Amino acid sequence: MPPSLFEKINTLISANLHGIVDRAIEANSVQVMDEYIRQVERNLDALEDSAATIGGTVKTLKRKYEEFAAAAEKLDRDIDTLIIKGKDDLAGAAQAELNTKQQLAQEYYEQWQDQEVQYQKMLEMRLKLEAKLTTIKQEREHLRALIELAEAKKVTLKTVKSLDQLAATGDEQITGLAQRIRTNLDREDARLEMATANISDQIEEAIRGSEVDRQLEERRRRLGVGGASPQESANTQQSSSS
Repeated sequence: MPPSLFEKINTLISANLHGIVDRAIEANSVQVMDEYIRQVERNLDALEDSAATIGGTVKTLKRKYEEFAAAAEKLDRDIDTLIIKGKDDLAGAAQAELNTKQQLAQEYYEQWQDQEVQYQKMLEMRLKLEAKLTTIKQEREHLRALIELAEAKKVTLKTVKSLDQLAATGDEQITGLAQRIRTNLDREDARLEMATANISDQIEEAIRGSEVDRQLEERRRRLGVGGASPQESANTQQSSSS
């Protein structure tokens, strides 16, 4: 993702929605909120394009890794066969080729994992930005109704600069609507914090699990166990014991 886009999106995500609403109240207009909405929508489109590109790269790198890993595994078996047949020259050449394929497979694997992390981060950013957009659009309508109500009741908005001040006007309808907007914004902030923590944990677990799976597969091959899963191996041992 281009640094400029990354910075813009982080700025939009970290924007204080309470501050945006208060500026709209002070200006007696929802135009401040409309501008934020336009910026989010523009950058969401750019983010989705970038995420699609990175996602495609992830698939390509994963496919390349699997191709080289499979070729290296086959070549490894072929070398054993050549040695058994006494064809040491061919075995030596094949070993050199195996080393190259294993190195390439490892490089593709590392690139794949790095890009996967970036891709997941971009998806996380998209979720956050979409949540912000949904919230600000909903509260825009509430604020528009609040401004119209205040105007109808002749509340002087020129001296009102925040939801807190509106909530303290003493008018039951205005106070209730102002408090509802403030509560909705607080709830969305809390929801975003929870979502961020959950997604970060999922990304870490997915990457860690991928590395563990690779290590276990290598160990199974070395021990001659094959591709059996731990559960299948346990079932096999239980059957043998019976």
